[in-house]
Amino acid sequence: MKKTAFITGATSGIGKCTAILFALKGFNLVLCGRRQDRLEALKKELGKEVQVHTLNFDVRNKEAVMEAVASLPEEFKEIDILINNAGNAHGLDPIQDGNTDDWDSMLDINVKGLLYVSKALIPQMVERKSGHIINIGSTAGKEVYPKGNVYCASKHAVDAINQGMRIDLNPYGIRVGAVNPGLVETEFSTVRFKGDEERAENVYKGFEPLKPEDIADVIHFVVTRPYHVNIADLIIMPTAQASSTILNKSESI
Repeated sequence: MKKTAFITGATSGIGKCTAILFALKGFNLVLCGRRQDRLEALKKELGKEVQVHTLNFDVRNKEAVMEAVASLPEEFKEIDILINNAGNAHGLDPIQDGNTDDWDSMLDINVKGLLYVSKALIPQMVERKSGHIINIGSTAGKEVYPKGNVYCASKHAVDAINQGMRIDLNPYGIRVGAVNPGLVETEFSTVRFKGDEERAENVYKGFEPLKPEDIADVIHFVVTRPYHVNIADLIIMPTAQASSTILNKSESI
C-alpha cells in the first residue's frame, strides 16, 4: 500500500523537489502552498505518477490550516509522513534596525505555522501509533550569525520544537526528526532581500551551494529507513561551507 506524504511549502525550492522525488518513488501526495497556479501545475505533472491532492492555504492562518486538513478526501485523510517545510526569511538587519513586520512574518510562518500544521495532523498519528514527522530546520537553528537575530531565533525554536515533539510522541511510536540545511540555492534569498535578484544571486557566487534536489534526496533517505531507525537530527552543508560565517569562496568557480 502506498504511503501518503503531506508537504508544506510545496510550490518551490526544497518542497517542490521533494514532491517530485516522492512522486517518482511512488508516494501519494498532499501538496500545500499559497500559490494556487503552481499547485495546479504540480498536480498536473505529478498526478501522472501517483495520487495528488492540493491544499491552498497560508500556514500562518490557524483556522485555514484546520479547515484545509479537515477537508481532505477520504483517500488522503491518513497521512503517513508530514514534512514541515514551509518557512521564510525576511530582511537581514541588525536588531536595532529590524522591521517588526519581518519579525512577525518569520515567527508566524517558521514557528507558529509549523505548530498549526502539526497540531492538525498529529492526532491521527497518535491514534494509529504510527507516523513520521520531518521538520525542516536550518544551520541557523544551530548557531547565530550577524544580522540573523530573529530568523535564527525562529529556527532555534524549530530545533527545540523538534526535540520536544520527539519526546512527547515517543510513547506512540511516531518518528520525529529534523533536516537542517546550510546554503541552498532556492528562492530563499530573493524573498529575504524582497525581490532584489542581484543581491540574492551574490549570496551563491564563488562556490557551489546545495541544490534543493540534494535536500530532497536526504529527506527521502530519512523517511525510507527501517521503522526502528529514526534519524533525529541531521545537518547538511555544501562542502565550501564550514559554518554560517565561514565560507570558502573562489572567484574562479
